[in-house]
Amino acid sequence: MSRTAATRRRPAGADTSLGRGLEILLALGRPDAAENGGAGVVRIAERVGREKTQVSRALRTLAEYGFVDRDPKTLDYRLGWRLFALAAQTGRQRMLAEARPVCEELVARLGETAHLSVLDGAEVVTLMSKLSPSAVLASDGTGRRTPAYCTASGRALLLEHGEAELAALLGGGRLPAQGPQAPRSVAELWRRIEAARETGFALTDEEYEAGLVSVAAPVRDFRGEIVAALNVSGPKFRSGRKLETSGATVRDAADQLSRRLGWGSDPA
Repeated sequence: MSRTAATRRRPAGADTSLGRGLEILLALGRPDAAENGGAGVVRIAERVGREKTQVSRALRTLAEYGFVDRDPKTLDYRLGWRLFALAAQTGRQRMLAEARPVCEELVARLGETAHLSVLDGAEVVTLMSKLSPSAVLASDGTGRRTPAYCTASGRALLLEHGEAELAALLGGGRLPAQGPQAPRSVAELWRRIEAARETGFALTDEEYEAGLVSVAAPVRDFRGEIVAALNVSGPKFRSGRKLETSGATVRDAADQLSRRLGWGSDPA
């Protein structure tokens, strides 16, 4: 084992079975291990400063629980499916926690209902809604599914899709009739997405239903990938004239939430 690994200061609990397992997971999560498709027992033992037999036993236990996988050809270990499932669940929980104050601030500033949504196939699923205090308001949409092609949230979530990807997702024919101003073809939707790219936010005016306007912006994770959309919607008679200003406000709020999720931060 290397002198550096063997003599470095270990955290409390490092010499327990749990501590050894966590050290191994951290070693397998390093960029060099990920780029090489994993690492063998000897390499992991060197990295964590442990005896090979200790590391081998710990890896077998981690594999039984799905936290590591072993390549049947190279016999190298890599992070397993269960760890990624937990990470996805944790990421969703963190996003909801971080989004709550951002949505509340949007409602306070714009006076309209704010939503946090994600993409599921060709549909948008609303994870959270913060209601407008106004008497006439957009209803709580938590759990609601809506078409992606005619909603501002859907357009924000599709912002980086190419035209061919949109056609594969939505089909090559005419899009179903929804609101009076909804796009009726993938080509028309593509043009509207291109316009949204220019501003960083998407606007819809009576596309989902008559009398409803909406603006949304994409939320990105630490990798820079679009993982959600922030959306503000309300009745056209009250919100229609301020959409452009609202768009910039929603975009800034989405960027704020993205930074809370690690976007733009220094990976070091």
